[in-house]
Amino acid sequence: MKKFLSNLSLHSINLLGIIVLFLFALLFTFLVIFEEYRDFEQESIHLRNAYLATQKAKAKEETQRVLEYISYSDTTMNGKLNPDQIKAHVINSIEHLFDRKSGSSYIFIYTLEGINISDPNKPGNRGKNMIELQDTNGKYILKELISEAESGGGYVAYLWENPVNARLSAKVSYASSYKPWNWLVGAGVYLDEIDAMINEKKEKMKERLIRYIMEVLTLSSILFWIAWGGIKLINGIIQKEMSTFRDFFRQSVLYNIVIDKRQIKIKEFQVLVAYVNEMVSAIHEKNRELRELNVSLEEKVLQKTAKLQDQMLYNEKLVAAQDSFIKHSIHEVNTPLAVIMTHIDIYKMKHGENRYLTKIEAAAKMISTIYEDLSYMVKKDRLHYEKEWIDIKAYLLSRIKFFEEIAHSNEHGIVTELCECGSIWFNDLELQRIIDNNLSNAIKYAKRGTDIRIELDEKEGDIVMRFVTRSKKIEDTKKIFEAFHREDKVKTGFGLGLEIVGEICENEGIMIDVVSSEAMTVFSYRFKKGKKDENTPA
Repeated sequence: MKKFLSNLSLHSINLLGIIVLFLFALLFTFLVIFEEYRDFEQESIHLRNAYLATQKAKAKEETQRVLEYISYSDTTMNGKLNPDQIKAHVINSIEHLFDRKSGSSYIFIYTLEGINISDPNKPGNRGKNMIELQDTNGKYILKELISEAESGGGYVAYLWENPVNARLSAKVSYASSYKPWNWLVGAGVYLDEIDAMINEKKEKMKERLIRYIMEVLTLSSILFWIAWGGIKLINGIIQKEMSTFRDFFRQSVLYNIVIDKRQIKIKEFQVLVAYVNEMVSAIHEKNRELRELNVSLEEKVLQKTAKLQDQMLYNEKLVAAQDSFIKHSIHEVNTPLAVIMTHIDIYKMKHGENRYLTKIEAAAKMISTIYEDLSYMVKKDRLHYEKEWIDIKAYLLSRIKFFEEIAHSNEHGIVTELCECGSIWFNDLELQRIIDNNLSNAIKYAKRGTDIRIELDEKEGDIVMRFVTRSKKIEDTKKIFEAFHREDKVKTGFGLGLEIVGEICENEGIMIDVVSSEAMTVFSYRFKKGKKDENTPA
């Protein structure tokens, strides 16, 4: 690519520019086509939704009209005709009053036990029990219609053969019940018309897009040849001026002469001549300044070094002040946090559980976890953390109990599968940091309403502790253990928790394994199982 660019001529540059413009024209055409197609898709969705809403309203309206007619007939004819005669009259009237020739909609009547009373799609099944009636996908249509009718009326969508075109079509039905006669009355509506409408619009769109493409290609071809002729003419003029310019440069190198601007005809090149002459003068001036600069360079270096030393001393004092401020701030947080937790417990003992108090307690516990992290960060380089034998299952359960309120307030449950794995030789504060940070992150990043699973088992003589959540995929499972790194920038937090966990695990030889996908994220920690001997106290 570099070699190609180094050998470009004015002619090839102009040609390349024309090609680029042509490609931009094609890109613009593509974008126009894409926008047209996207608008068409959105319009199709809108038309389909509007058509479906209209057809559903039509089915419901016709059903209610029939129910009103049935109720009216039952009221006015009662006493004049016997019930069977009234029902026969009503069915005959409905079958003659409602237009069924188009096949796009119709009225059907069944009993609530599934007996076919009137159905234009199944005229041969009158009097039969059609309760097991299914569509092509195996949906029990009549059962769903009866269920909707008994609950006050509702819709059922399914696939059914259209009697007009003798093919499977999408269909929606509305059904309601007339309980005095134990009847299910419904209206069925086919949804074929919208497909024909959309196909017609699609054909028109194709014709329009083809016309766009032909117009753009024709215009681009005409512009290409016009530009090509203009470039040939302009290149001839520029090359003549460049030859004159080249000769002047050759002479100025050999004889140290100044280029005469009057011999250059193109205005832009005349400006360039002025720059060249100015450059020669500037080179001599810079050489003089460089000699002067060398004389005072050593003094300036010494002055800059002194300033840098002062700045470094100031930075050290600033870091020390910041460290002191953080240590004192952490110490001051502990007392009010302890007071909050104590009074929450006292309030719960006096007044019992309270939904708002539960959320306050969960928030206070999260603050307590952050405080413990910061406290550990401040003290870890100054304290030696003594180890002891810890029953890892019992310790894990105690920390789970601490986080139960926090999980509950965030709509999570905690599910455990813990084996009796024995004890490990570990410091309890450092083990708490590992468990608490994983529980805190699990609650923070797990999807709302999902369970957090905690497992503890033995593998090849080691103890493996796992934290399993349904959460967003972690893109970089290594970087999350770096300081101040947060995978999800929307979530709150300092990004220090997993750095603490990673540092403890590295110091104690604990193997970490993080596996994350769109479906699940698993943090695994592999501890060496403790063996009591003369070097470790019982």
